[in-house]
Amino acid sequence: MNAFKQLTHSMYKGLWLTALLFVVSLPLSAVAMDLQEAKSRLLVGESVSGYVGVVKDAPGVAALVRDINARRKSSFERIAQRNGTSLAAVEQLAGKKAIEKTPRGQMIQLSPGGVWIKK
Repeated sequence: MNAFKQLTHSMYKGLWLTALLFVVSLPLSAVAMDLQEAKSRLLVGESVSGYVGVVKDAPGVAALVRDINARRKSSFERIAQRNGTSLAAVEQLAGKKAIEKTPRGQMIQLSPGGVWIKK
């Protein structure tokens, strides 16, 4: 019975992580080209907070970041509610995954409010 419980928990965690990554990517599809361009120009980066941040200000960057982060937060809140966990836990996991997926040469922030560095 204990082994079954562990297996079920492990499967649930794997499904939850997959769902999280899927849902997080959905709201970005409408602005993915703009976000990718901003990331490739090193204007925007992924943060450990789960949200993107302005690395270097340029026209339209702040608005893009606000839009993306609002969409992410909405998704994170739904995920937290659906899984009975905190928003902070979802943000932390999303930030970790986003930084892991960030290609070399793009900007990341490893602590909230910290320095932006090239991955």
